[in-house]
Amino acid sequence: MKISLYLCILFVCGCLTSKAQNGYSDKGREPIIIDKLSSSINFDGMPDEEAWTDISPVKLVMYSPVFGKDPAEASDVRISYDDKYLYVGARLFYNNPGMIQSASLKRDYQGAGGDWFGIFLDTYNDKENSMVFGTSPDGYRFDANVQKDAVVFMPDQMPMNISWNTFWDVLTRIDLNGWSIELRIPLSSLRFQEKDGDVRMGLTVYRWIPSINEGDIFPAIPPNWGPTSIMKPSQAQEIVFKGIKPDKPLYIAPYLLTGFESSFELSSQGTDYPKHNKPELEAGLDVKYGISKTLIMDVTLNTDFAQVEADDQQINLTRYSLYFPEKRMFFLERASVFDFSLGGNSNLFYSRRIGLSDDDEEPEPVRIYGGARITGRIRNWDVGFLDMHTAPLLKETAGGGSISLVPSENFGVARFRRQVFNENSYIGTMATNRFGADGSYNIAYGLDGIFRVFGDDYLDVRLSQTFENGIKNNSLQDPTFIMANWERRSTKGLSYGLGYTRSGQHFNPGIGFEMMDDYSVLRSNVGYGWVSGESSKLYSHSLETRSMYRTYVEDGSFMSFTNFSGWEFQTKSQWQGNINLVYSSDNLKDSLEISPDELYIEPGKYNYLSLRGNISTPMSSPFYLMFMTEAGQYFDGNRLSFRLQPTWNISKHFEFGGTYNFDHVRISKRDVFMTNHILGIKALYMLNTRFSVNAFIQYNTSLHGIITNLRIRYNPKEGNDLYLVFNEDRNTDLYRELPNLPIYSSRAVMLKYTYTFNL
Repeated sequence: MKISLYLCILFVCGCLTSKAQNGYSDKGREPIIIDKLSSSINFDGMPDEEAWTDISPVKLVMYSPVFGKDPAEASDVRISYDDKYLYVGARLFYNNPGMIQSASLKRDYQGAGGDWFGIFLDTYNDKENSMVFGTSPDGYRFDANVQKDAVVFMPDQMPMNISWNTFWDVLTRIDLNGWSIELRIPLSSLRFQEKDGDVRMGLTVYRWIPSINEGDIFPAIPPNWGPTSIMKPSQAQEIVFKGIKPDKPLYIAPYLLTGFESSFELSSQGTDYPKHNKPELEAGLDVKYGISKTLIMDVTLNTDFAQVEADDQQINLTRYSLYFPEKRMFFLERASVFDFSLGGNSNLFYSRRIGLSDDDEEPEPVRIYGGARITGRIRNWDVGFLDMHTAPLLKETAGGGSISLVPSENFGVARFRRQVFNENSYIGTMATNRFGADGSYNIAYGLDGIFRVFGDDYLDVRLSQTFENGIKNNSLQDPTFIMANWERRSTKGLSYGLGYTRSGQHFNPGIGFEMMDDYSVLRSNVGYGWVSGESSKLYSHSLETRSMYRTYVEDGSFMSFTNFSGWEFQTKSQWQGNINLVYSSDNLKDSLEISPDELYIEPGKYNYLSLRGNISTPMSSPFYLMFMTEAGQYFDGNRLSFRLQPTWNISKHFEFGGTYNFDHVRISKRDVFMTNHILGIKALYMLNTRFSVNAFIQYNTSLHGIITNLRIRYNPKEGNDLYLVFNEDRNTDLYRELPNLPIYSSRAVMLKYTYTFNL
């Protein structure tokens, strides 16, 4: 009955949304027809052939430092296509070519210290997702996926996933007039939908000029949504292609991996750490196949992720679970299809549950036998299917046998989503299952809807339930998650939001992620933002206050109240920062462990104030720094935490950076304290855009260990990769336990080669 009532409310809200949106348009731009090349071109980095002269250029306007002005430097950008490729040709002029800057040769370089040119393509014209293809004067490749219309709900979230890569080419040239680009994307790398011979996409073009801190854009997207405004597919220019057909790609990518791993594990008697040597020789296969014009299937056998970069070390000073982003390529293409947000980083599907154990402290790799993944569109529905099977995680016993820590498991996901009422409103459903060979199971389903009511006002609603062995579903409340949120998505002018979330006591998404469980929360926010005029040194700034009131689901008693009130700014010279005064009131029913055997917070009620802030220097400089801090009261004690993250592009061949996290908590009443340091050092050498050496070393005092990840990569072309990887987990305090610890816990050297056949 409650579900029926919920669905009726959702339907009524959708109908109201439809009426409110009838005839609404915030862009007023007519679609642009893209002309086909009249003759062939020589793909050489200079768009000077006669075929290019028949293509009309797009007109860029200044995005920053003053929106709407004519750009300081001229740009000539043209887009066309033939039967196999989509082409972008650009001449980026300079009055003084000596101002051209190149900061890095790194694939997917994120800094702003070098000239950059890129396009954003919303290939399904769904106003929520787009592909990014970018480059620099030296021709490095940047590709990424933008999701959720570039809306971020947490400060640590990114609006795009840069770990995603696909097949495409780019060539550049530098001359006395500036620099030029020819960018070539195979139609087989783009998923799109044809209707009556037409293909509609969304397009945004962006040029960055670091020497004068200027960004130029097409179309004229205003900075009304903050720093992510340029990435928003909902604001892109619609373009129309006539007579192009999506290819059905077939890529077969076998890999061969060899190496050696040694580890020390505590013996069953608990008296020593015998050494285990394990030679590695593995082979596997990845296949990408276009099963229809709009559906693509990825198949993987004996999947291996030895080349993936290590996670950043973190320490948890909160009651919430830590979140780590997905970096494995197989799960990244059009990952937004599988997105079913439960608020913040929480999600009904979290792909890191597959191939890693559920130990939050030290998850162990679990072998993936294989699986398949289908994504794309069926008529008006975005669809996603995934099925993966993993091996059991075994531990050797003293008698030479083994015990199963994690059973062999099967993971399944099905997702359907479609536009309704208007181009920014969606409804969808998702189902997940997790079945273990030992008879364990977890099943979840969810219904979601997001509706653009008017202007920048959106209504977001979610409902989900879970079922698992050992838990009786006697009511709709215990295993159920519900969420409703109304917000105005704008940082210019008035912004506001009001939302409610409830996660039942037995709600447990088996292949999902929840920052916390068994809670209900009422949240609100109100703010006001300004985009400054030409005479101001500020580019934009805003004031905002946010509040969250949480209760325990079990008895409805008070859990916590938190209020953030502060100011955020961005200058025209690219300084960015914010500062917030944070008031917290907490009711702890159980002890909160901060550091094992060192510090915990006793149950009770606490009221405390703290100050949070961060600032980043201009990323357009060769050296830039990000600084984040939180200081003040902490439960019945005090806290000082900060994070320094410097990056130095010594040259386009060498990048040096790192992180330093400092956390100090002291409870004076009990005379206890905890101090922790996490030091990370990153060094990257790039001979050219194909060969690189990457080192990442982390030291964590709470773990008394140094983690080293060294990767050498040779990538002569997309899909052809040679990796040499060295990983080590070294102990720095051998005498903290009995028996004494070994010098290192594990050490591995791996050589992996992948070659992709394009058939």
